[in-house]
Amino acid sequence: MIDGFGRNIDYLRISVTDRCDLRCVYCMPEEGVPKLPHDAILHYEDMVRLVKVFAGLGFRKIKLTGGEPLCAKNIDYLVREIKQVPGIEQVTMTTNAVQLDRHLLPLYEAGLDAMNISLDTLDRDLFFRMTRRDKFPEVLENIRQAAEFGKIPMKINVVPMAKEQKLWDVAELARDYPIAVRFIELMPIGTGKEYDGCTREDTMELLTERFGPLTPYAGTLGNGPAEYFSIDGFAGKIGFISAISHKFCDSCNRVRLTSTGFLKTCLQYDTGEDLLKVIRAGGTDEDLEEAIGKALAGKPRAHHFDVSDGSMSVGDEAHGMSQIGG
Repeated sequence: MIDGFGRNIDYLRISVTDRCDLRCVYCMPEEGVPKLPHDAILHYEDMVRLVKVFAGLGFRKIKLTGGEPLCAKNIDYLVREIKQVPGIEQVTMTTNAVQLDRHLLPLYEAGLDAMNISLDTLDRDLFFRMTRRDKFPEVLENIRQAAEFGKIPMKINVVPMAKEQKLWDVAELARDYPIAVRFIELMPIGTGKEYDGCTREDTMELLTERFGPLTPYAGTLGNGPAEYFSIDGFAGKIGFISAISHKFCDSCNRVRLTSTGFLKTCLQYDTGEDLLKVIRAGGTDEDLEEAIGKALAGKPRAHHFDVSDGSMSVGDEAHGMSQIGG
């Protein structure tokens, strides 16, 4: 589907829940988020219906996010249903891997095409301080199991925030396994505004000092804006998603659907359309298509995080990442 600036939007990120079993400092308040009534969130049948409508408009790729999608019951059922929608070419997921061990085989059998695992450090004490939960042993073991299972392509996502994260330790996972370790610049959304992230240049300098030159990789790995590099002796790749220092808005191909059914067209702004309202009012698929078209027509040309002075301006998003969809 073509937006108002000629970009082909074919990638939908669906937040299946705003709940999570971690409390990452840049994503969610320590007390969590308020529990919403059942009718205030999208049900699986709503999500599948919406995916069918989006597919009819030219969307081809679906990412299931949260919160933490593995906190949602029977998530493999949702993966299987979406995979059967005509026109959908790929269904992937972002997870923190806390519960991955018991979901790995069901997700594979349901047809999950790939997964991104969030892991910001290999230091157990720092993991606890960043996530407010002592789940590091489970996460590391589940990543090992997933890598050895090898049937679902896997990437590791890291948000660099401090030198004590020992980012080179996480990068070492790409030496041992044929996976991509991606360093994602911190987005100033919600509680993320309270922290300073590391720039791409800072992280690249750190890794170069440790491992030697990072050689640009010309191939394609996934659907997103990551730029990948090779390191001698590494089985996998190192990637960077640098939305602040290296804006890629001109090639943006995605929109986000929150667990409350709001179609959000840009991470920075609260503009979009309430698709759940259309569904609960008995709207037809044509009504949904009209609302989606209206949202895409208003998709901003670009975010302006890079020129923000930290203050809120009219239209800025006030929700946290867990409520928007990571």
